[in-house]
Amino acid sequence: MSTSLTVHGLGIDATRIRTMYYYMVLSRAIDDRAWILARQGVAPFVITGHGQEGGQAGVAAALDPAVDWITPYYRDMVIVLMWGVSPREVMLGTLARAADPASGGRQMPNHWGSRRRRILSGSSPVTTQVTHAAGLAWALKLQHRPGVVATFLGDGSTNQGEFHEALNWASVFRLPLLVVVENNGWAISVPQSKSMAVEDIAVRAAGYGIPGVVVQGIDPLGVYQATAEARRRALAGEGPTLIEIKTHRLTAHSSDDDDRVYKSAALREQEKAADPIPRFREWMEGQGLWDGQQEEELRRRVQAEVDDATSYALAAAQPDPATLYDHVYAD
Repeated sequence: MSTSLTVHGLGIDATRIRTMYYYMVLSRAIDDRAWILARQGVAPFVITGHGQEGGQAGVAAALDPAVDWITPYYRDMVIVLMWGVSPREVMLGTLARAADPASGGRQMPNHWGSRRRRILSGSSPVTTQVTHAAGLAWALKLQHRPGVVATFLGDGSTNQGEFHEALNWASVFRLPLLVVVENNGWAISVPQSKSMAVEDIAVRAAGYGIPGVVVQGIDPLGVYQATAEARRRALAGEGPTLIEIKTHRLTAHSSDDDDRVYKSAALREQEKAADPIPRFREWMEGQGLWDGQQEEELRRRVQAEVDDATSYALAAAQPDPATLYDHVYAD
């Protein structure tokens, strides 16, 4: 079996490709379990990355967790899993347990943060992570430290002021920043056509004198290539890049939403046909990188990991009510 291949003119190790697929499948399985727990009333709130796994895997595989930083947004399950966050830690956050490493159960789920893993904590107001990322990239440049900062957001967030302020600042000072827009076409229930006049968000990069590229989320290796090039530019002092990943959101916005109200059945079926996981698996099989036995083994492994994470989090302690005001008011 081949150990390396060239795709899109890019040499990439087959082991890395299989790893990307593993995290895509693992992320989907964790999301599926979280959705079930929400419907059972066990998880208070769930928001998933269903359908966006391919683009996330492509970006994460092109970065270096040893020196790079990320500021993820709430759908970036694949990103943080590939960055070292475990399924147990994810589930602790989903169930708001005291041992949740991101916030001790104080934040909404999927607000990941880990200093030792170079994950800058996010906050609930959308887009704030983009200006934080620009500040972090500025610090890396001032301190002459290696690495880049990759920040992630949805298409609706690009209409917020922080997005434009961060791009302006990063372009003026040529910061090592990658701004990744995961464009699923919906800002909760509002279609892109009703929130902006442009079809491609990447064209907004021209206003700041930086490259803007459009890639397809069903093509993880195309995303990998675009990210690798953006990272090369950033490390060479050539400044930021705006990467737009065209993708789909295969669930409602969150467990509190019903997308059947604003999406037709035909549209939902059309989006599901572009699911990146079976598409990537079929491509790997065509390249001789994957087969049915490997698929069965992977599914068993993932099922065991998700079952373990769920049992672990369900048995974990709830936050002590006596700590309610910790980290809220100054002593």
